[in-house]
Amino acid sequence: MDWPGTPLTELLGIRYPIVQAPMAGPTTPELVASVSNAGGLGSLGAALMAPDDLRAAIRDIRSRTDRPFNVNLFVWRDPAQPEPALLEAVRAALAPVRRRLGLDDDALLPLPPSPRALLEKQLTVVCEEAVPVFSFAFGIPPLDEVRRAGTLIAGTATTVEEAVALEDAGVDAVVAQGSEAGGHRGSFLAPFGESMVGGLALVPQVVDRVRVPVVAAGGIMDGRGIAAALALGAAGAQLGTAFLGCPESAAHPLHKAALQRLADTGTTVTAAYSGRPARAMRTGFISDLESVLPAPLDFPLQYAQTGRINGAAAGTGDADLMFLLAGQAAALSRSLPAADLVETLVRETQEVVERMTASGSRVRP
Repeated sequence: MDWPGTPLTELLGIRYPIVQAPMAGPTTPELVASVSNAGGLGSLGAALMAPDDLRAAIRDIRSRTDRPFNVNLFVWRDPAQPEPALLEAVRAALAPVRRRLGLDDDALLPLPPSPRALLEKQLTVVCEEAVPVFSFAFGIPPLDEVRRAGTLIAGTATTVEEAVALEDAGVDAVVAQGSEAGGHRGSFLAPFGESMVGGLALVPQVVDRVRVPVVAAGGIMDGRGIAAALALGAAGAQLGTAFLGCPESAAHPLHKAALQRLADTGTTVTAAYSGRPARAMRTGFISDLESVLPAPLDFPLQYAQTGRINGAAAGTGDADLMFLLAGQAAALSRSLPAADLVETLVRETQEVVERMTASGSRVRP
């Protein structure tokens, strides 16, 4: 099915204005390539990858597709050293769960000595491999070398102010992340509580303020959401939770199974698990942490404490202890191969647009 181009499809050289969100962990080279081969933009969530692993993954993607794809990184900053009393409070809160899972109290998820230095090394790989598209979240990284490599650049904004800052920094596109989105919040200029703007409100305001293409993200799961994003003025839509159920996704089977059971009220934005606000499934473990901790450790130090719990719980089948990131419309997820999902999204969007056009609306993709 051929669609008229949008500023995003023309910029990226893709067939459909559909972006698979770069989720760190669940995205695999197979998922990325499958989406790109189907006409969308596949995205590798590479923020947690060591540089050599990132290079290998990029080359794996290239062996599977000759279409454009995206590599996404976090704009890490080195975390503040925790106060001893807070560190002890976190360890005390986690101790009963560690014992339940048979984990040593000192079994921490290893972190690089300097997350900021990790970003520098990751950016070197992105430039040396000249990836087609580079995107980022949590701030604005150095972009001059990336631009000289011929790579197109997209940044994540949760407010109009952030979108303007990204455009001023020279990005080629802005991803407007509504409060409905699963995963970590991309906010970087205002406090998180002041940056929880819903997509319906955020997208048209960003579109009105920046000249670059805007990609709507957050709670988009099917063709109805894509058509709505286009109607709001976005040049494309980014979907993350929608792709978690694909067989190419590396999301844990417990995570995939939980998506379709999740109610619209079943997620919460919490910093208790990782140290940075993220939308995840509400669990008893998260509620307990929020009730006993005065505050989490700075990101990603908190996840260094909880990450082994997440892995051990996955091994024992205890989903209540896992960090299950998901958007607010997760119940609409489907277990389709990625290419079939893209095809289905395209068909659904076209059907919505045709119905609206037939009823007199001027909305068109």
